[in-house]
Amino acid sequence: MTATRTILVSGDHAAPAVAAATALHAARQGRRTVLLAADDPHRTLDAALGVRLESGPAPFAPGLTVARTDEQAAFRHALGEIGGRLKPALDLLGADPLDPEELTALPGTARLALLRALPEADADVLVVLAPPPADLIATLALPEQLERYLDRLVPEQRQAARALRPLLAGLAGVPMPADWLYEARGKAVGALAAARAAITAPGTSVRLVTSADARPFDELRRIRTGLALHGHRPDAVVVHGVLPDAAADSPDPWLAALARSRRDELAALTADCEDLPVLTTGPAEDTLEAAADRLYGAGPGPEPCPAGPWTVEDRLASDGLLVWHLTLPGADRADLDLVRRGDELVVGLGAHRRVLTLPSALRRCTVAGAGLHDGVLTVRFAPDPGLWPR
Repeated sequence: MTATRTILVSGDHAAPAVAAATALHAARQGRRTVLLAADDPHRTLDAALGVRLESGPAPFAPGLTVARTDEQAAFRHALGEIGGRLKPALDLLGADPLDPEELTALPGTARLALLRALPEADADVLVVLAPPPADLIATLALPEQLERYLDRLVPEQRQAARALRPLLAGLAGVPMPADWLYEARGKAVGALAAARAAITAPGTSVRLVTSADARPFDELRRIRTGLALHGHRPDAVVVHGVLPDAAADSPDPWLAALARSRRDELAALTADCEDLPVLTTGPAEDTLEAAADRLYGAGPGPEPCPAGPWTVEDRLASDGLLVWHLTLPGADRADLDLVRRGDELVVGLGAHRRVLTLPSALRRCTVAGAGLHDGVLTVRFAPDPGLWPR
């Protein structure tokens, strides 16, 4: 079974049309394709396709199946995992449990629904109309964050002490956690691992969509930096609403001036994105097929571009230092927040934050300085004489 190619399409109001055109293009190339609407409360993808999407998969075109994530089902599933455990407590309090029909998904359930749907996709290509970029970055970071919380709150090592639990409870004078808590932890860890595997798979990438008149230079830099911080890199930027080349020679001076200005902005955006492909669509494509042809032609489309992992440079012989490098394209020094916390390095960039566990060699070092230059964060570590082997 071949690995699924997952494309997370995120951006402004044109993202639904780009996602639909991307999925249609993949299906026309003979690949089994699923188009999934995630975090789409206003059914914008329904309007782009001209059909009403339901939680169950439905055929749309040869080789193309469409569906949407079900937040209610995801919420009920999560609550059902602990509902039986809560019943004795509710009975003790004299409270009636909620009926399934009463349950309303809480904020954040859409992220969980998307994470649950990614590993379950049975397709050659999965195209997802993803949440806006800020929410998408938070969603992609969620499995790693939750795994870390579980390790701190319910450490796996405690499960080895089950036989000693009655003794420990007597010594501590308080009841120890019940077996169901560790069972729930095991299920949660398995689900998070599956979601994280789908997110970090080599075939998973993000495709950003922006408007030609938005001048999104700073915004795109921040989005790319946030993605890079969590180990992701866009495979392309789609600019929609690009005027045709002939508009620059229009007899209408206003239209000609606008077309030349947009052309210069597109050239500047292409240069700013460096080696990242920049694709374009017109102000209004007649059909999804026309949009797919303009975006991808007869080729397969952009390939995933995994973000480079952090690296450690050994300068012990020359400078007595180990230098930790993390590529963060577009990062601004003013947004950077860096904290050493025990064996971890907390890296903050504006609204985005990630806790990275240091490799064993760096744990025995002290931070000697840090810098951000040309989109690369470097942290210099000096060996701690009390911990470093002679």
